[in-house]
Amino acid sequence: MKHNSVDVIVVIGAGSIGQAIARRVGIGKQILLADLRQENSITAAKVLSEAGFEVSTTIVDVSSRESVQSLIKTATAMGNIIGLIHAAGVSPSQASPSTILKVDLYGTALILEEFGNVIAKGGSGVVIASQSGHRLPALTPEQDKELATTPTEELLSLPLLQIVNVKDSLHAYQLSKRGNSLRVMAEAVRWGKRGARINTISPGIIITPLAKDELSGPRGDGYRRMIEISAVGRAGTPDEVGNVGALLMGPDGAFITGSDFLMDGGVTAAYWYGELSTTSK
Repeated sequence: MKHNSVDVIVVIGAGSIGQAIARRVGIGKQILLADLRQENSITAAKVLSEAGFEVSTTIVDVSSRESVQSLIKTATAMGNIIGLIHAAGVSPSQASPSTILKVDLYGTALILEEFGNVIAKGGSGVVIASQSGHRLPALTPEQDKELATTPTEELLSLPLLQIVNVKDSLHAYQLSKRGNSLRVMAEAVRWGKRGARINTISPGIIITPLAKDELSGPRGDGYRRMIEISAVGRAGTPDEVGNVGALLMGPDGAFITGSDFLMDGGVTAAYWYGELSTTSK
C-alpha cells in the first residue's frame, strides 16, 4: 500500500559517502539503500537503523535500465521520492575502461533520466562525481554538449568514448566524471520543470574503503603525493562530503541547481597551477 505522506530518500551506493549524506538528510524520512552487493546495503542499514533511521534495502545494477526501473518501482511503492543520493561507481583500479564507462557514465545518465521522471516537487538530488573530472583537459563545446545531452541509450556510441580514443581506466574515469557534471547541468533543466533540483559533488581523496584500495594500488604513490602537496595537506572525510550534500539537498541550498562542487583540499589547484603541474602532466 502506498502512503503518499511518506517521504523517501533513495541512496544508490551504500558506501561511506552515501551514508554520510543520508545521515544528514534522512531524519524522519524513509531511506531506501540500494547497492549491487546486498551485503553492503545490509551492513549500512544496520548502522543507520541502530542510529534511529528508518531504513530498507534493495539491490540495483545501475548499468541496467530494467534494474533501475525496478528500484524506482520499489521506492514509489513506499512513498514520494523527495531525495536521490547517487554514490555508486567503480574506480580506475577496480575496472576496465569499458566497465567504467558503462557503470560511471551510462549508469549515472540512466539514474538521472529515470529519477528525473519521478522526483517529487521540492525534491533534490546529489551525484557523487570526482576531482578526476576536473583533471581532464578541456573538451570541445560540441563534445561537452554530446556528453550532456545525448540520449542515454546512444551515449556509449559517441566517438569520444570509443576504446580507440580512451587511453586507459583513469582516462575512462576522468571522461565519466566530467560527463557526470555536464549531464547534471543538462538534467537540472528537466528536473526544474518538476520543481526539483540536482547537483554534483566532485570530491578529492576521501578516506573510504575504496580510497584505501586506490592508496594501496598501482597509483598509490601518486595519490599520497597529491595529499602531501595539496593546500590542506590531508585527505578528506565522508562527513565533510556529507556536510556539502546536506547543504545542496536542504533548504539552505534551494537556489543551487545544475552546479558542481569541487572539494579536494586544493589538489586540482595544485595540479593546474601549483607544484603538481610540472610533475604529473
